[in-house]
Amino acid sequence: MKEAEVRIDVDLLDSFVYDVFRGMGVPADDARICTDVLLSADKRGIDTHGIARLKSIYYDRVVHHRTQNPITRIDTVQDRAATAVLDGNNGMGMVIAHRAMELAMRKARQHGLGMVAVRNSNHYGIAAYYVLMACRQDMIGLTGTNARPSVAPTHGVENLLGTNPLVFGIPTDEPFPFTNDYAPSIVQRGKIEHYARQRKPLPEGWVIDRNGRYVTDPEVVLHALGEGNAALLPVGGRGEQFGGHKGYGFLTVVELLAACLSQGAFLEQLSGAVQGRRVPHRIGHFFLAVDISFLTDPEDFKKRAGDILRRLRNSAKAPGAQRIYTCGEKEHLAWQERRRSGIPLLPQTRSEMITMRDELGLNHRFPFEG
Repeated sequence: MKEAEVRIDVDLLDSFVYDVFRGMGVPADDARICTDVLLSADKRGIDTHGIARLKSIYYDRVVHHRTQNPITRIDTVQDRAATAVLDGNNGMGMVIAHRAMELAMRKARQHGLGMVAVRNSNHYGIAAYYVLMACRQDMIGLTGTNARPSVAPTHGVENLLGTNPLVFGIPTDEPFPFTNDYAPSIVQRGKIEHYARQRKPLPEGWVIDRNGRYVTDPEVVLHALGEGNAALLPVGGRGEQFGGHKGYGFLTVVELLAACLSQGAFLEQLSGAVQGRRVPHRIGHFFLAVDISFLTDPEDFKKRAGDILRRLRNSAKAPGAQRIYTCGEKEHLAWQERRRSGIPLLPQTRSEMITMRDELGLNHRFPFEG
């Protein structure tokens, strides 16, 4: 087996990740949520947001940098009928987001719609996790989050906007819901990190420097993003010719809703640094749940949604194309494969797992250690 193809059983990985969160000081119930969210990325084939990010995005911020609280205390800022605003007090973003979507769904059950805005949170993992919570209750889910500055506005070179996903979950009569879990930028920071771990150059057209020139070295990009000397491009690319202004527009929509509804931090305030000193990121999220039964019969809705998606997949294919997919299908197929064969781990990720285990004194032995 090639070095880059080492895989690990899902249950073994689950046990390890849970123990890491507990070792960080995260309470048991919250550690279960964090583990489920993190590994849902690996299960769905989103390797940029799963175990590969455990150390840098969660472990280091809690254990080494001490810029994030392992114990999550959520304050209710406002709670009115179908809406609420929560303050996460710099706790675990995945726990804050989970509770916010639960609240949005409770409100939707009562009012048909429920919307919750959040401030002072942290990275909440893959956004699809929260909209899938709604889909399982025959609801439509929507979530968005702002993030560290990474993306330049159209015709600009300064990285002010986060990668700001705007994600829907729509239930269907198929084994998987429709979920469009992606950012309105061409690429997100996690993919740059993934390329760096693989030591692969980036495609030209993803990232620009302060002079508007393309940059393809992922290590250079990651450093330059932190210094404000590089920027990711919005969907559509540089300028307006191929619709870059449209990606920019969606990124801005998320920034406005995430920051303004919660009265939270925005743009460069989310960088996690002040004069070279690490500080909390103060991220904002929003969650919307729509109870389909207030509008139509849920089974009729799911049947029609499935019909639409099946028609799209069965439409005429371009020359050379083998298959047409709809959103959420590839992730479903990835889980069918990975539940049998395990989760792939790159060398850097395996090394980080050993480091966390040893630092926390955990009793785990990994198959890849020989």
